[in-house]
Amino acid sequence: MTTSAPQPPTRATVLVVGAAGKTGRAMTAALSRRGVDVRAALRSPARAETAYAAGASSISVVDLESGLGLDEAVDGVDAVYHLAPNVHPDEVGIAERVASAAARAGVTRFAFHSVLHPDDTSMPHHVRKGRAETVVRELLPHATVLRPAAYHQNLVGAALSGRIAVPHSLDTPFTNVDLHDVAEVAAAVLTTPGHEGRAYDLAGPEQLTVREQAAVAAHVLGHPVVAEQLVPEAWAEGPGAALGEQSRADLLAMFTAYDRGGLVGDPAALTALLGRRPTTWAGVLTR
Repeated sequence: MTTSAPQPPTRATVLVVGAAGKTGRAMTAALSRRGVDVRAALRSPARAETAYAAGASSISVVDLESGLGLDEAVDGVDAVYHLAPNVHPDEVGIAERVASAAARAGVTRFAFHSVLHPDDTSMPHHVRKGRAETVVRELLPHATVLRPAAYHQNLVGAALSGRIAVPHSLDTPFTNVDLHDVAEVAAAVLTTPGHEGRAYDLAGPEQLTVREQAAVAAHVLGHPVVAEQLVPEAWAEGPGAALGEQSRADLLAMFTAYDRGGLVGDPAALTALLGRRPTTWAGVLTR
């Protein structure tokens, strides 16, 4: 009788849409640590090196605005993580194209990267995220939605430089979240059962104003860190000048919303999903 050696189990493959950006690289690394083969969906092969450096096993070039390449990208994958370009005016159309391709391919696990408070009508790009959630759920009722708060990482570079300058209030609260915690949760959602059809708010464990974040950073880093409020018009004529008109308007509306109440969420879901306390601002700076 002839016998053959047992074959190792087939590794799961997850398509990460938007894999070359900051969030996509974190998702790729977290999935790779779980032994997953990551297929990175990129808008250009020029970004391939970035994706491979984060741990991707292969790449697919896709055009999210037309859908070109999406059917090939989802072919044979076990799960999809959909991360749209930041503040994109066609957020809803992109979500429909990605989710439709996943549905045609029979993908059984799908996670959509949304935003905390997608129903806040004072922030147009949040509303588009909410509409995209609806579209995804209509096409893929089993999809999981992750709604992260703003990342701690958005302010790390500024803290290291000694100056955190923002075009909104220094005294409204935020429950910022560690990007690596979000990636850890995303990897778990895509590789373990029990998250189908769920939506999770992912907020950090502490409420801090920007002024308080600067004080914490000064203590942790051992050098002065000042907090400075920029005039929104100065931001629009400086860092915001490179953006498209709608993206710039969306972010200016967001800054106005932040002036009124910051961006605060409940850390309970993230704590439960991680099985530990989420990483604090001081923890991110220390790391």
